[in-house]
Amino acid sequence: MVMSVRMAPPLPLIILIMIHRVSGADWDVSYSPSHICALKNSSVIMSCTYTYPTGHQIMKVFWSKNNVKGEDHPDLSEDPEYSQRLQYLGDTQQDCSIRLSHVTQKDEHMYYFRFITDKPDGKWTGDPGVTLTVTDLQVEAPERVTEGHNVSLTCNSSCTLTDRATFIWYRNSQPLTERRDGNNQLLLQSVRREDAGRYSCALHGHSYISPAARLSVTYAPKNVSVSINGSGEIVEGGSVTLSCSSDSNLPALNFSWFKGGRLVGSGRIYSISNISSDHSEEYKCKSISEHGEKYSDAVTLNIMYPPKNVSVSITGSGEIVEGDSVTLSCSSDANPPALNFSWFKGRNLVGSGRIYSISNISSDHSGEYKCKSRNKIGEKYSDAVTLNIMYPPKNVSVSITGSGEIVEGDSVTLSCSSDSNPPALNFSWFKENQSSAVGSGQSFSALQSGRFYCEAHNQHGSQRSDAVTVIVKGRLVILYISIGVVCGAAVIIGMLIW
Repeated sequence: MVMSVRMAPPLPLIILIMIHRVSGADWDVSYSPSHICALKNSSVIMSCTYTYPTGHQIMKVFWSKNNVKGEDHPDLSEDPEYSQRLQYLGDTQQDCSIRLSHVTQKDEHMYYFRFITDKPDGKWTGDPGVTLTVTDLQVEAPERVTEGHNVSLTCNSSCTLTDRATFIWYRNSQPLTERRDGNNQLLLQSVRREDAGRYSCALHGHSYISPAARLSVTYAPKNVSVSINGSGEIVEGGSVTLSCSSDSNLPALNFSWFKGGRLVGSGRIYSISNISSDHSEEYKCKSISEHGEKYSDAVTLNIMYPPKNVSVSITGSGEIVEGDSVTLSCSSDANPPALNFSWFKGRNLVGSGRIYSISNISSDHSGEYKCKSRNKIGEKYSDAVTLNIMYPPKNVSVSITGSGEIVEGDSVTLSCSSDSNPPALNFSWFKENQSSAVGSGQSFSALQSGRFYCEAHNQHGSQRSDAVTVIVKGRLVILYISIGVVCGAAVIIGMLIW
């Protein structure tokens, strides 16, 4: 915004010069002018001429401010109040002008010129004399103006100055402009807040400066800002106070608080108790006065809190098969972000870091895993996740059920068991040296002598058990279970059942 400072257009200044002549026959005193309006502390010249009859010789000339008949006419040059300030500029012929310096309101009088000749009746006083009025200057200005408006200041005097006046303006005791104008008005256009101050006026060539008048410039709130109480970190569970301030020379009528774009409070102070991470967002305030409103810049509440929502994710999808590689990732919501992670299988610490990797995974890795996330505010465990490792049957074995005597015509029940994930649901029974299965299912009834084994299947593979030997003799059934080889010879444990 550009502000122009200029003097208002000059108004016509009319000075009426009155030449006052006081005469009688050949006696004469003329004053020009007969009324003088002078500025306080200035010098005034009272112009005067006089004549007298031929044959008279001037004996004394002087000025007085008393012309009461029958009383003395005191000579002002002999008056202590005037002697240092009064200078006679005339002569003893016809010029009777004087200069009176440093005039004040006490000098407001009618002044008379008197001269005395050498004749007994040769005395004369120019009556009426010169009327002197002394004025000061006063700045007339509105108490306040709204920013952007125009305002006019006037330099007033109590009477019309006799001399043509050139006005000078000051703001805060500094000359406002080098421009001088005969007009007594100062026009400020498109006022800015910088135009506020104490204005005074003076006349060029005079030392007197008027008393200052204060001009206030009112404006809408500016420089609106938000401050956060205290210092350091804001930790979840604590309390926070936000304060709104603005630059305005009129009190704010209201303050409003916004979180994001949503109104959340009013008043210069906005307090939050038991603060949580949900309060982390941008806040700003709006200052409102009778001249307008303005928003502050946004401030962000950075709430510190320990890890929460800690969780474990498993890379990939679908089944985890023995021999694969698996990566577990730990994530959490924390401020400051968690940089320390620990991994547990059951209660055992098994690793650290945000990522925990297992290569060539086996069934031994099956179990519950969880991670612990930690920052400087606190720590938290995730819920447990279970690694379900898929693997083909292993540790396949045959067990014998039933008890008592086994005679010819009876049967022996063999049961097949295995360790697998998912559990094996498909079992096949074989007799050694035969390519085709002799039975299926987890149990098998043997009716004849021979070596038998089972084979367990799931979708990831199969495995066969060791063979067991069944011998039937008459009604004597001898069951042998081969369990190994020692020193190159088979070791057989036999059982006789009668």
